[in-house]
Amino acid sequence: MPQEPKKKHSKARKRTRRASIKLTEVGLIFCPNCKKPALPHQVCRECGFYGGKQIKAKQTVKVTKA
Repeated sequence: MPQEPKKKHSKARKRTRRASIKLTEVGLIFCPNCKKPALPHQVCRECGFYGGKQIKAKQTVKVTKA
């Protein structure tokens, strides 16, 4: 059989413990090349620049008429 708690934890103790479990806000910067929001220390998803250099080429989609 599983063990049972010896003493009841108060509501304040339970809520204090749960108060620290939360989501943190993501810190965004603006890309100096395209001025769109991007994650810090990451390649920009919109233009592919990082540190003033082109790291990833932007993909283009060709549309053909049928």
